[in-house]
Amino acid sequence: MTLTLAVTDGITTFRDCEEKLGLTLTGDNDFFTEWMTELPALSQAELARLKQVRQNYLYQISDGVLLEETVKMVVLSPLLELAGFYQAPYRFKTEVSVEVEAIGDNDEILRGRIDALVLQAKLWIVLIESKKTIFDLEVAIPQALAYMAANREPNQVLYGMVTNGSSSLFIKTSGKQYGISDIFTTRSQYRNNLNEVLRILKRLAPFTTQ
Repeated sequence: MTLTLAVTDGITTFRDCEEKLGLTLTGDNDFFTEWMTELPALSQAELARLKQVRQNYLYQISDGVLLEETVKMVVLSPLLELAGFYQAPYRFKTEVSVEVEAIGDNDEILRGRIDALVLQAKLWIVLIESKKTIFDLEVAIPQALAYMAANREPNQVLYGMVTNGSSSLFIKTSGKQYGISDIFTTRSQYRNNLNEVLRILKRLAPFTTQ
C-alpha cells in the first residue's frame, strides 16, 4: 500500500533526508565553492538598491513578524529582479506542485508545493515566514532538499536558496550528496549581507541555463 504524505510532514529532519531520500551531507570542502569563489562585483546602483531593500525590511519588521507575502515583496522579489531572473531566458514560476518517491520499504510518496521555482527546476527558492525564525532557518533545509529531490534527472546539479527575509542560505545537490553555505543575516549592523546574497545569485545564474 502506497502512503501519500505532504512534503512538510514526511521530510522534517536531516535524518529523514538520509533515510527517505538517500541524501547525505558531503564531507568534501570543494563540493560547494560556488557561493564563495568568483563572485561578481556589484554596481553602485545595485548597492544603493540593496541598501534601500535592507532599510525597507528593517522598517517592516519593526512592528513584528512578516508574513510570507510581505517577505516576497520586500526582500525576495528585488533580489530576483536584480539577479536578472525575471528576464529571458529565465522562467519564473510560483507554488509549483512536487512529488517525491521516498526510498525504503514504506512506499511513501511525498507531495507538496514550493514557493518559487526558477528556470527548469535548476534553482529552487524556498520561502518561509519570518515568524518561523524562532525555530532557526535550518529547519527549512530538509524541506528544500525534499523539493530538490523531486527533480527527474538525479545526476543533475541543482541549487537552492532558503530565506525568511531575515536570513538566507544556499544549498547544492549533486547525485545523493548536498552542501550548505553559511547563513547571511539581513539585520547585520556592520555590513549589508544582501550584497553577498545577490552576488551569489548572480554567480549561480549561469549554472541554471546549462
